[in-house]
Amino acid sequence: MIRLSIQMRQALSKLTLPVLIAAAFGLMLVGKADTVLAERARMVLADTLSPIYGLLAAPLASVRSAIDNAQHLVTVFADNVRLREENERLRKWQAVATALDAENAMLKANLRWVPDPLPTYVTARVVADAGGIYARAVLVSLGPNHGIAKGQIALDDRGLVGRVTEIGGRSARVLLLTDINSRIPVILETSRARAMLIGTNGNRPRLLHWPEGTQPAEGERIVTSAEANAFPAGLPIGVVRYSPGNIPEVEPAARLDRLEVIRLFDYGMRGAASPDAPNRSLDRRR
Repeated sequence: MIRLSIQMRQALSKLTLPVLIAAAFGLMLVGKADTVLAERARMVLADTLSPIYGLLAAPLASVRSAIDNAQHLVTVFADNVRLREENERLRKWQAVATALDAENAMLKANLRWVPDPLPTYVTARVVADAGGIYARAVLVSLGPNHGIAKGQIALDDRGLVGRVTEIGGRSARVLLLTDINSRIPVILETSRARAMLIGTNGNRPRLLHWPEGTQPAEGERIVTSAEANAFPAGLPIGVVRYSPGNIPEVEPAARLDRLEVIRLFDYGMRGAASPDAPNRSLDRRR
């Protein structure tokens, strides 16, 4: 065994870092000078290490799975407590809903209530988000002899989408409630005040013309009104949200930015004609 003197070991320790730096620069220069050689070297190294990575992958996956299971077990107790509380609240609301349903049936029987006829509808697929003469409209595909007429109501699984404005042999255009030409009579569900919902070509239409002394509340639900025989009463539209300028707007319940399939309902209402001359005073923002 060769023994080095203290001075030699100190000199070698001082040279280690410069030698490593020089080797790194040398490898960089070789890689720049001969890219094919560098690529082959990398692939040889990758081929050599890939079996090792494969052997290590299974134990590492098992370790990660064990850690995930442990974390899941930690949250199970809190989730169970939350679910029990939610179930208890749902049972209370179920009792309230059952009582209200029975009371409603009794009142209708005493008043000899005549229920509204069930509307017919056609399911249509949205094939284009091209407004044509409108800034906010969608084109839907229909089969032949579809029976769709202007003014029919379009809804998705969450709420009101708009109304049919143009009819073709195999397609129809639906004017969205956010278009500047859209005018929808609405009711503020909590205060029962009537107002008008006006499209702005933006993501949220505005509320206008509510009664004096009544202010739309943040988060208040908005539904359609039967005024002018244009819409049936009670169709869900959205909730009130105030803009930074303190203007009451409505966040639509319908997913207007991702419409794929909608239903066109025939409620037999043709009270308000669809706009024939679009208002172009606002920018057509998409």
